[in-house]
Amino acid sequence: MEGCFACDLTGGRLPLPGGTIHREAGWVVEHCLGPLGIGTLIVKPERHVVHVADLTDDEATAMGPLLHRAARVVTELCDPDQVYISLWSHAGGVPGHIHYVVQPVTKDAMERHGAHGPKLQMAMFEHDAPPPADAVEEFAELARRLWGGSVR
Repeated sequence: MEGCFACDLTGGRLPLPGGTIHREAGWVVEHCLGPLGIGTLIVKPERHVVHVADLTDDEATAMGPLLHRAARVVTELCDPDQVYISLWSHAGGVPGHIHYVVQPVTKDAMERHGAHGPKLQMAMFEHDAPPPADAVEEFAELARRLWGGSVR
């Protein structure tokens, strides 16, 4: 859907450092834009979906294993203390394209921002320090290799 930020990234209408990391069963995995740190992945339906209840049976069936795999890739590459997986779906208070944020979290990040859980994510957005594009590119290439593909 043109004009949807998530769709425009996936559709190549907006620049996406690291490109597409993985694509399977109607889902796409990309590195997160913004300040949630290197290794934070976005797992989202390829098609424009606003509510989890609107996923097809095939998309819903693929979702759990894909989130599990994304968490394993992040764990292998980042060695975090925990991996947060959260559903985000609002833009400006209006439901938007659903996407799961798969975020590696370390004690260092929690100490640096003085928070954990959703408050950590809020603090990271307030601090607004996105990782450098070259670090995202490097991480995406490593993640792509772990998934066994060369999707870009």
